[in-house]
Amino acid sequence: MHNELTKTDIKKMREELDYRRITLRPQLLEEVKIARGFGDLSENFEYKAAKQEKNKNESRIRYLENMIKTARIIEDSSDNDTVGLYDKVTIWLEEDEEEETWQVVTTVRQNVSHGLISKESPMGSALMGRKVGDRFYVQVNKDFGYWAQVRSIVKGQDDGSAALNRF
Repeated sequence: MHNELTKTDIKKMREELDYRRITLRPQLLEEVKIARGFGDLSENFEYKAAKQEKNKNESRIRYLENMIKTARIIEDSSDNDTVGLYDKVTIWLEEDEEEETWQVVTTVRQNVSHGLISKESPMGSALMGRKVGDRFYVQVNKDFGYWAQVRSIVKGQDDGSAALNRF
C-alpha cells in the first residue's frame, strides 16, 4: 500500500511523530507510573485511563511511522485552467439546484465539515482535471450518483494550514 502524500504532509507527520515520541510519551509513562501507586489496579480508574492514553499515543506513533514509510510523494501538476490538488472549486449540483465549494486535498488532511475533500473521494476524483463549465457524473456507489458542473476554480497551494486527520 502506498499513500499519496505531499512533502508538507510528510513534514507535518514527522513533527507530530517527534512531539509524540519526545514530549508526550515520557509524560504519559509518568502518568501511568503515578496512577499505579494509587493502589488496587483492578479498581484504579486513573491507572486504566492513563494506560489507555499511553496506548492511544503508541498506536498513533505506529500509524504515522507506517504512513511515512509507505508514502509516495506527489505534487500538483495541473494546468492553470484545470482542477488540481489544493484548488478551491465551486460546483453546481444539478439535482439539488445549489452550489457548493470544496478544496481538494490529500486523504490525510480531508475534513468535510471545513470544506476539504480528499482527491480520492467520489467528488474529489471526479473533479480532478476538470475545467470551468465541465459537466460530470459523480459515482458515489454502484447504485447512486449525481450530475454536477464546475462553476469556478481558484488555484491553491499547500500552505500547511489544513491539519492532519486524528483518526
